[in-house]
Parts: sequence; C-alpha cells; structure tokens
Amino acid sequence: MDLTPYVEKLRAELAVAAEAGGAEARALAERLTAPLESAIRLTLLEALSAAADEITRDLAPGSVDVRLRGVNPGFVVHLPQAETEAAPAPAAPAPAWDESAGGAATSRINLRLPDDLKTRIEEAAGRERLSVNTWLVRAAAGALDAPAERRATAERGPDLGQRFTGWVR
Repeated sequence: MDLTPYVEKLRAELAVAAEAGGAEARALAERLTAPLESAIRLTLLEALSAAADEITRDLAPGSVDVRLRGVNPGFVVHLPQAETEAAPAPAAPAPAWDESAGGAATSRINLRLPDDLKTRIEEAAGRERLSVNTWLVRAAAGALDAPAERRATAERGPDLGQRFTGWVR
C-alpha cells in the first residue's frame, strides 16, 4: 500500500491552510513539510496497525499483520483453518493471554532480533497458524506465568559443577 497519495494530500491541505496566513506562513509551511512527512507516515502506519489489531480480534483465530517493505506497509492475512481440515494438535497448550485480565490496552515495542532467531520464530508461529505478534505475546506470557520454581532455575542458570553427593569424613 503506497502512502504517498495520503502524504501528498496532507501536504496540500497544509499549503491551503498556510495561504490564509500570508507569505510568512507559506514559507513556514514549506520548511515544515519535509520534517512532518515522516511523522505523517508513522501516524498513518499506527492507524493501519490499530485497524489490523481490531480486525484480528474479530477474525480470530485468523489474523492480519501489517508489514513494511521499504517505507510502504502491506497486509498479510492469515485465514483460520477450515473446520473440515484436521488441525495438528499442539505439543503443549499455549498459555492463555486473556485481554479482559488487564491486557486490553496494548503497547508497541521495538524488538531487534538476530536474523536466525527471527526466522525460527516465524517458522514456529507458522506451524501453530499464529501471527508472529500473537506467538510472541503467548511466549512472553508463558515465560512470565511459568511456575516460580522453573522461573527461579532459569534466572539462576544451570548448576553445573555445583552439586556434590556422597559421604564426607
């Protein structure tokens, strides 16, 4: 999806508004147009992402993802598996992420992953027929909701070479 027509329309609207203020306002509008373009694109991308999230909630268990190619967003739709198809049983149930339990508000984070890890995450999400975002949310929730004993062991690290058994005199 090319955002250029929308950015150009906003530029034109800014120019029309600046005309009412005279030459000085017109000059200011021209100077502000270039820096505002990235903010406009980001705002449009955030609106598209919010719309995709809303559609995903209605489409569940399917999903819609917004992906960037260069500066232009695109949509990837993952349709729910047909009821007649036999779905492969997951090895273990994914931890539930209940939006009604305080998760209704969402926040955006920037996550940088090594390419090989990103590929593995995309493959895992694909095997479970989930969007990468949903898969990451479930993985994070599962890690945080893990039993305290398992979490403490993970935080402490492996006890390699720290255990001794036997009799001492």
